[in-house]
Amino acid sequence: MAVYISVSTSLTNQIDAKLIYSANSVLKSMRAGALGEIKMPELDLFADVYIQVWNTNAELEARSQNIQRYFTPLDKNGLTYGKPVFRDVQVGNNRLRVLTVPMVTAGSERQIGTLQVATSLDIVAITQRVLLVVLFAGAGLSMLAAGLAGWISTNQVLTPLEAVTETALQITRADDLSRRIPYDGPPGDEVGQLITAFNQTLSRLENLFNSQRRFLADVGHELRTPLTVIRGNIDLMRRMQQTDEESMDSIQSEVDRLTRLVGDLLLLAQAESGKITLVKKVVELDSLVLEALSQMRVLTKDRLRLTLGEIDQVLVCGDEDRLKQVLVNLIGNAINYTPSGGEVVVGVGKENDRARVTVSDNGPGIPKEDLPHVFERFYRGEKSRTRSRDGKGFGLGLSIAYWIVRNHDGKIEVASSEGGGTTFCIWLPLAKGGCQSSENLPT
Repeated sequence: MAVYISVSTSLTNQIDAKLIYSANSVLKSMRAGALGEIKMPELDLFADVYIQVWNTNAELEARSQNIQRYFTPLDKNGLTYGKPVFRDVQVGNNRLRVLTVPMVTAGSERQIGTLQVATSLDIVAITQRVLLVVLFAGAGLSMLAAGLAGWISTNQVLTPLEAVTETALQITRADDLSRRIPYDGPPGDEVGQLITAFNQTLSRLENLFNSQRRFLADVGHELRTPLTVIRGNIDLMRRMQQTDEESMDSIQSEVDRLTRLVGDLLLLAQAESGKITLVKKVVELDSLVLEALSQMRVLTKDRLRLTLGEIDQVLVCGDEDRLKQVLVNLIGNAINYTPSGGEVVVGVGKENDRARVTVSDNGPGIPKEDLPHVFERFYRGEKSRTRSRDGKGFGLGLSIAYWIVRNHDGKIEVASSEGGGTTFCIWLPLAKGGCQSSENLPT
């Protein structure tokens, strides 16, 4: 707009300057006849300048050669102003710029006529049209170039950030803290500083988790040997001399308890380091459930009912021993937390392309605030502690079950309400085609 207005104003000023020059030239050479008529001098003016001289009676006294046949005022309204004025007028198909100047006698202010000098505005209109096309085309190209430059620069800035996001998601999905974000740009810019800080954070987290894993593995191995020795000595003492059986039973119970704790710790350490190998094959899940039920009925000791609910023939692809471990953990957990006279119901079925295993009890349930944490290791809510009778729980069984199910591409859910019992539901994909023989999976 600024360019358009400035160019248009400049062209108009040039035309006005040409009209003023032509009017001054005519006025300097104009003379009056003996009878008061006005005579047009022969001047070498611009070919596109039109001149008319009108007397005070609005009669045409003189005109230039290029409008000899035009007897109408170039600007009729301009004749009435009595002072110099510029006006744009439409004459036929032509648009003219007209300068109207009153003519006065030398030495007096008496007006003897009016001079009108005009020229065509076609050159201005053509220039304005061309200028508009050039400006709009230039603006369009400039916007396109600016948009392209912005897109390229934005991609250059956002591509590293996309790498940050993708790496973070990969770490979340695979729990692989050894990944680092590559960056080829200058390390001193904002993105480079962000990526450097993120990589340093990953490095510290990796060292921390590696230390934690080594600690769990070391503790497990260090405790396993003395526990084995204690159990052996207890057996030997029982064979060789009289002992307090109640005390020995208590010692053996605690040793068994610590042994299970060490086993769970070692299992978690191996799971976190990715050293557990899942030997996958087609598993008859219904048969596995029946086998787990038969094994766990020994623990009920007629204290409660362990029954089979819905059952259907279901085939899944997985590690049979690990899946049985999940079932044993969940059923044992339900038995421990169900009061005398209660019931634990286990069912197996399928829904769409997934297998479903449910373990339900009618115990006191889990408080709402504890539900989001039941699969966290070593987590035991207040209600859980009050339900535990023999102190065998460590808060690791559900964490192990969660890991096993997740690494079978399944999920485990829990629904509970205080006083309304608890239901654990396992979802596993049905077996389709062959199974991968084995794979090492991290947590």
